[in-house]
Order: sequence, then structure tokens, then C-alpha cells
Amino acid sequence: MTYCIGIKLQAGLVFLSDSRTNAGLDQISTFRKMMIYEKPGDRFMTLLSAGNLSISQSVREILQVEKIDAADPADEPITIWNARSMFDATRVLGAAVRRVYEQDGKALKSAGIDFNASMIFGGQIRGEPMRLFLVYSAGNFIEATRETCFFQIGESKYGKPVLDRMLTPATPLDEAAKCALVSMDSTLKSNLSVGLPLDLLVYQTDALASDRIVCIDETNPYFHMIRSTWGERLRQVFESIEDPQWGDGGTANPLRVASTRHEPMRKISRPEERII
Repeated sequence: MTYCIGIKLQAGLVFLSDSRTNAGLDQISTFRKMMIYEKPGDRFMTLLSAGNLSISQSVREILQVEKIDAADPADEPITIWNARSMFDATRVLGAAVRRVYEQDGKALKSAGIDFNASMIFGGQIRGEPMRLFLVYSAGNFIEATRETCFFQIGESKYGKPVLDRMLTPATPLDEAAKCALVSMDSTLKSNLSVGLPLDLLVYQTDALASDRIVCIDETNPYFHMIRSTWGERLRQVFESIEDPQWGDGGTANPLRVASTRHEPMRKISRPEERII
């Protein structure tokens, strides 16, 4: 399995992915889940992938040459290298996903394997704002908005709470990168199918290129600090919260108070009793 995060902010984009792939507890391998497409001054795009590794690798290979028809038959076909918008570039990605399904879907189904792949695709093309998309295994997609400024794929549940609490479109880039790393640490702590090394990329608005790219392994000092500090601070905050008080006195926040909407739980003490 894997875990990938894409974040769209006013200041730029943040992408983070792990690199673990497993087919059982004794078949664990390392494969990079991030691909970067860059023509400095013209376009910058990043692709994160999760799901069946053979599907995602095929999609990535086809994506570089995939073409879709332009609206005007006189125009040249659209590729990720000449698309005039990230929306059109994502349409090309969707077409690549469907092409892989046409080639391999029947054989995978006969082998009892689901066609399972999801992708985060984002970036900026000269002349338009940054955009971020979540692409499903059918090739359809949705776009990030101000209300939902990040996407996750893979093992998303462990790292989602900190993203929900901390991220807004106005979050600074470095703070968002820190938040993504904390989210990844929470996932690494709770799920063995996600693992190091990590790939982190930060893109600044209108730069149309990025050199803020790093591979993070177990020796990385910043991530080591994140892992130890986050755990320590969580314990400190937890210990600072008052324990539940079952009595009436001694606290401004009693636990056992009467609900205004619901009756208390009833106990069954005889076989003939019924709750309903």
C-alpha cells in the first residue's frame, strides 16, 4: 500500500509520497510514487500514484506520449507537453488510465484482480493558476477547491485529522510541508504498509519550476525531529487535559450530566426484559 498527499495553497503546492509497496508481509519493496514533469518557464506538473503498481507504472509510461483530440480538428492533438490548461492535461491522464484499462482490464479481471489505481495530479501551466486534481481508476477526476484544499490517496485515514485541523488555503508553504510530514508520521506509526523513504516537493506559485525536492530516509535530521517532537508534544497535551470526573464537585467540566435529548442507557436484569 502507500500514502500520498497533495496540497493546494495560495502560496503554492506541496506533494508528499512514501515508497513502500507490498504483496504480503514477506514481499516488501521500494518504488517511488512521485513523478515530476517540468519545462521551466512553461509548465510544472507532479503526479502521485497509489493502488496496483503495475497499473500505475503503465499509466505513467503511457502518459508521456498519450494524446487526445483537440476541440478543433485543425489543431494538433493535446498532450501533457502542449496542453494549455491543467484541466486538459488531466484529461490526457484520464485517457492514459482508460487506455491501460482497455489493454489490461479484462486479463486482470480474469485473474481476480481489481483495476485499482488512484492518482493526484497538480501543477501550473503558464497563463493559468495552479490546479490540483484527484483522478480515479475510471479516468474521471475532481478538482481541489478553497473548501477542500488537499487530496490523499492510499492509507489516508491515519493522517487526515491533522490536515483537517491545520490546513487552510492561507497556510504558508513551509507550515503546510511540516503538516504533511506530521500526517505521514502518524501514518507510519499506525500502518506497516507505508514506509520510508519519502519524497517531498514544494512548488511556489508562478515559479513554473521547482528545486525544493528532497528524499527523506531514516537518517534525515528534520524528519527525525518531527517524529520525536510530535510524539512528545502529543503526550504533553494529552496529560494536560483533565481526567473525566464522575462526581458533581471539583470540576467545571463534569462528565456525567443528564442529556437534554436522550435517555440514559438501560440495563437488562431479567430474561423477559426488552430494550425495544
